[in-house]
Amino acid sequence: MNSQKLENLLNLALDASEQEREKSLNLDAGYDAETERWELIVKYNGDLKRLDSTIIYVEELIAGYAIVTIPKNLISSFVELEEVEYVEIPKNLYFSLQRGKEASCILTVTEREPYLSGKGTLIAVIDSGIDYARMDFRNRDGSSRIRYLWDQSLATDEGRGMLPPEGYRIGVEFSQTQINEALNEAGEERFDKVPSRDVTGHGTAVTAIAAGNGLSSEGRYVGVAPEADLIVVKLGSPRKESFPRTTELMRALDYVVKKALELEAPVSINLSFGNTYGSHDGTSILERFMDNISEIGRNVICVGSGNEGAAGGHTAGNVKEEVRVELSVASYERALNVQLWKEYVDVFRITLIAPGGERQEIETRQTGTVRLTMGQTELLIYVGEPSPYSINQEIYFDFIPKGNYIDSGIWTFLLEPVKIVTGNYYFYLPSSTVLNSGTRFFTPTPEVTFTIPSTSRKVITVGAYHIIYDSYADFSGRGYLLENRMEGLVASESVKPDLVAPGVDIAISDGQGGRQTVTGTSFAVPFVTGAAALMMEWGILMQNDPYLYGEKVKAYLRRGARPLQGIDVYPNPKVGAYGNIVSS
Repeated sequence: MNSQKLENLLNLALDASEQEREKSLNLDAGYDAETERWELIVKYNGDLKRLDSTIIYVEELIAGYAIVTIPKNLISSFVELEEVEYVEIPKNLYFSLQRGKEASCILTVTEREPYLSGKGTLIAVIDSGIDYARMDFRNRDGSSRIRYLWDQSLATDEGRGMLPPEGYRIGVEFSQTQINEALNEAGEERFDKVPSRDVTGHGTAVTAIAAGNGLSSEGRYVGVAPEADLIVVKLGSPRKESFPRTTELMRALDYVVKKALELEAPVSINLSFGNTYGSHDGTSILERFMDNISEIGRNVICVGSGNEGAAGGHTAGNVKEEVRVELSVASYERALNVQLWKEYVDVFRITLIAPGGERQEIETRQTGTVRLTMGQTELLIYVGEPSPYSINQEIYFDFIPKGNYIDSGIWTFLLEPVKIVTGNYYFYLPSSTVLNSGTRFFTPTPEVTFTIPSTSRKVITVGAYHIIYDSYADFSGRGYLLENRMEGLVASESVKPDLVAPGVDIAISDGQGGRQTVTGTSFAVPFVTGAAALMMEWGILMQNDPYLYGEKVKAYLRRGARPLQGIDVYPNPKVGAYGNIVSS
């Protein structure tokens, strides 16, 4: 099928064979082969809940968004419903793995007037879970600071009373009372009551920076808002690739905002992951959902800009004359896709040249699926149309090996101008997390490398800098919209990142009296998340400014940031609006 209500990737996934989807990085996301159902992101109006049944599952979220799980053979009739406006396939999310309070000027407001600690606020960490037994997340009497813990990866067990939150279908929710009961048990026995674990330690580290109270290290490693209450969502459900999806993120955001409204407390939300799929202009359903949910209640959403700045996964430019874009594909690459984004008004002639010299011209005058075979690689190509929310056109290339591996060597995209108005183009590879290190563009463009959803307009997008050298961290995602940069015009809402925070060799407690160091934008974000909680404590709870949330917090953080050494022109595509975080 080919429906304009479906995003390009979903149209292609439905055209692809089961074998093609299984070999693809993106096309199988959201599909359950056992039940032959797709999990889809839906923008709708009216009442979709009437469709909820034993065949179709509907989870309505805030502001006209829903997660719908539906048999593949019913998708074509589902999208014809008048209530259904647009549908997207889920995307996999990747954590951004690669000494901060003093450098961030946090101490000036925590150790003297007004003695801010985050008390009365909520910090929500949506990540890989938490070591809930660690003293850093407990009160001095041993009770938990976690108000709610939703582990999306656990299987529901009605017999044991392990159920998902009301209104959702996956995982298990634990209350503060249940967590405290588990903490009263010794050792491993506590996990019989609350069997949630942070296997990677990523979410625990993030939470320690944002809100750890230092009890496990005798006060040596204290987070930014050590008295804030916590809401924790462990993303993901069990599956072979072990990556959480954007559908689970949307559920988590919906849950957190509703819980904050229920608890009547301001909430600062931390997201330390993303992906590279999309036009990077804030127009996907996920990005628009986040913009919408940021306006509900008193919340601030902080997102890392990602670690793709120096990964070589992006290149961009202008087709005023013939352009050769060369992609190096490393040996033993099992799966690869390439996104080409351009304005629909521009017409390029595109020729693909394989490492062996074979050439194939891609027909782009008609939209839909194109299949090619070049060497030992099959290409599944989708020539898309603009969506109702974007003027951009995507041409998507999925490289699928006929055997085990894609043909290695140099693949060349030859772009020739036919009808040019702007001529701008943007190429993106998947996250460097899932590629061999040798797979990259020969002439990469470091600008516009922030990951999605840090591209959402109304979130606070956080990059990373090195405290010791007072310098920008080159791995950090950066850059605002290319067409604005080339014209010398940068609208305030287009500036990304908003600011940077410490993100290199951050020392935190290991929970056992020692220390560990972490690096990456994942660990820069919680400095800002914690700072936002302190600001809301001062403004809302101390009644100095009852409207200090949302975009107002972003504006204050931008104004309070100081420049980094050697950077004199602002806004700046590396460090954002005005520089690095301070709390003045």
